[in-house]
Amino acid sequence: MASAHPAPRIHWFARLEHRLHVWREGRARRRGRTATILPFPGYGGPGWVRVVGRVLIVPPQRNTKDGEPASVRGWRSFVGIPVSFAKVAVQIGDSVHHVVADRGGVIDSVIDADLEPGWQTFTFSVEGQDPVETTAFIVSASTRFGVVSDVDDTVMVTALPRPFIAAWNSFVVDEHARIPVPGMAVLLDQVLREHPGAPMIYLSTGAWNVAPTLRRFLGRHLFPAGSMLLTDWGPTHDRWFRSGREHKLTNLRRLAAEFPDMKWLLIGDDGQHDEAIYTEFMEEHPTSVAGVAIRRLLPAEAVLAGGRTGHEPHSEDVAPWVSAEDGAGLRDLLGEAGILS
Repeated sequence: MASAHPAPRIHWFARLEHRLHVWREGRARRRGRTATILPFPGYGGPGWVRVVGRVLIVPPQRNTKDGEPASVRGWRSFVGIPVSFAKVAVQIGDSVHHVVADRGGVIDSVIDADLEPGWQTFTFSVEGQDPVETTAFIVSASTRFGVVSDVDDTVMVTALPRPFIAAWNSFVVDEHARIPVPGMAVLLDQVLREHPGAPMIYLSTGAWNVAPTLRRFLGRHLFPAGSMLLTDWGPTHDRWFRSGREHKLTNLRRLAAEFPDMKWLLIGDDGQHDEAIYTEFMEEHPTSVAGVAIRRLLPAEAVLAGGRTGHEPHSEDVAPWVSAEDGAGLRDLLGEAGILS
């Protein structure tokens, strides 16, 4: 009889991180604090929905007099304690489904559900707490166009690749001080108005911890609502940190498999690896790309970001590829390419 394959060896830093989370969780529960769920907007198609959220023990929320969340500096988003392997009930209509969070408390599961196209609402609950409402955008079977957009330096100026700047923006800067890229909200709004029913996916290498901050930023600056696919900055079972490039490619490939008849407009910037990622995806799935729009960093932003990435060779025969410094420039070029009127 053949011997079973040995279980994969877990990186020691991942084991240490897990032990720290367990210790913090036990300490918080002894103080009477309970778990809650931070829901993130998901997406789905005919007969299924991808539900996304995170189970945490979080500090009390501070609100202003008008009820809006008080000014939040980035570091507060990272002090929540993830609840590993929490059991979560997802109620969609009259049906209740049970899913389990991962080691970092992240819920990312596909559930069988027949929902009407458009934004739909359902609930999460954990440990007998009151249900928490969440949403998902259900794509119609007839939809053939969608939008995937990066976040950092594409819709929001962050100069992320530079480690010290990234730390400053993530842990120190007040969320109200973050700056939108000029014209990007108008561009995305026009794309979705001209393609009714198209899904909007914000795909970022940012941590799930900042998802609530990101949602408030997008709403405040009138960006269209969309599903979010972020990542966990912690270690994996075999490496110190997760690969942002692999995170983006994995999700793009997943979208291509989930929506085989869909063409995606891919939007990014030239300050990280978006051009290389989109080029690789376009070579693998040429029928899944409607076009690529790359926002060029301004000279000062490029300096902060440690320079621009090298030009990636790509075939204009597969799909239009345009580049400009802001949303207005990209909008004009996408119009010339026939993606916008």
